[in-house]
Amino acid sequence: MHPPLTLHRHPMCAEVIEEFQKCHLEHPITKFFGECTELKIKLDRCFRQEKALKRKDNFEQSKKLKERLQALRKETAENDS
Repeated sequence: MHPPLTLHRHPMCAEVIEEFQKCHLEHPITKFFGECTELKIKLDRCFRQEKALKRKDNFEQSKKLKERLQALRKETAENDS
């Protein structure tokens, strides 16, 4: 199972998504017997890579936010004293 194959949500995987959708359109019966399996595997790998990059970006953003919050708390504690 894969997430919805919308190109705007998965710009990194747009080419593979288009190939996969084309395969499904060109092979309406044999897709059930593994005709598009290799493209599906490529799509899954692409989604994993995309997710890893997003996870890394989110982690970096959370570190920056955490640092800002700690600095703000420290500044607030100093002003209260």
